[in-house]
Amino acid sequence: MKLSIIVPVYNMASDGKLNFCIDSLLNQTFKGEYEIIAVDDASTDDSLSVLKAYESRFPGKVRVIASEVNRHQGGARNTGIKEAKGEWISFIDSDDWVSPEYYEKLFKRAEETGADVAGCCYNLVSSHTFEVGKVCGLGLKFGSGEFTDERRRDFLNNMSSMVTKIYKASLIKDNDLSFPEGIFYEDNAAGPIWAMYYKRFEYVDEPLYYYYQHDTSTVHTITERRCFDRMEAAEFILSEIKRRGFLEKYRSEIENIFTTVYFVNTLFSYMRMPHGRKLGVVRTLRRRMLEEFPDFRKNEFYGRFMDDEQKKYVDILMANPLSFYVRYSLLWMYRDLKKT
Repeated sequence: MKLSIIVPVYNMASDGKLNFCIDSLLNQTFKGEYEIIAVDDASTDDSLSVLKAYESRFPGKVRVIASEVNRHQGGARNTGIKEAKGEWISFIDSDDWVSPEYYEKLFKRAEETGADVAGCCYNLVSSHTFEVGKVCGLGLKFGSGEFTDERRRDFLNNMSSMVTKIYKASLIKDNDLSFPEGIFYEDNAAGPIWAMYYKRFEYVDEPLYYYYQHDTSTVHTITERRCFDRMEAAEFILSEIKRRGFLEKYRSEIENIFTTVYFVNTLFSYMRMPHGRKLGVVRTLRRRMLEEFPDFRKNEFYGRFMDDEQKKYVDILMANPLSFYVRYSLLWMYRDLKKT
């Protein structure tokens, strides 16, 4: 078996979303033998029935695993990894899809170069189409090639989605790599850890992966739970990087990732929640940064993806949490009033 494609599924039966995803995987130009492992994560809609129908129509090609409890995408992916028979492993979100040439082109590049990971850029779409939307590249300074320390640092500073790549199964299994379970942002958590073991990464500069944006996407839904999950994802990164002995070698990069995921992204998402914000959560974010990385603002990579306003408000928070909380709340209250 050349490839195992792992698809975590939760409540994707409506509007043909799940069908569009699975159909795109079945209609590949890739000639190697591959399997689609669809892991239903205790869906409450008809997703499992949809998957079972595919399994009946394509025996040996589509395998369905039904989880009795919801473990989120990380848990579903881990289940798929354990069941995978392929020499390579790929992950696809069940509301996304890929071009017909996706696997053919990634495998061609990987086999020509001896890579253990190959990926591509993606494009953002809001309807089920193969017309290319807004293209998002990796932003890497060094692009493809052997993973030297310099290239790994570049990659860590430009982390990309884990679903736009194929991975040698031995890379995953020999290094005991997995995803955190029961939380959102599992990609954020696993990506930096997995990247520590890449030997050669190759890149196809084409938007072959279609990332579906809709109102219920993780990136479009701000809740306290999701903010806490992002904090937990960052703690997962830090604890695993420490446990595996990589922190000191890549300290600047890991500090910046933790700062971005745990602190900056969480802080400004949390403060834009329409209601339920608590000063105590803001104080917790500040206190944790002072405990782990007290000089994070001196990091050479700090603020690369922040605007001047965000930097200003971080400075206010670090000086006085109450002042930050009041001033930033008033700022967004004023902006909301202007919209009405």
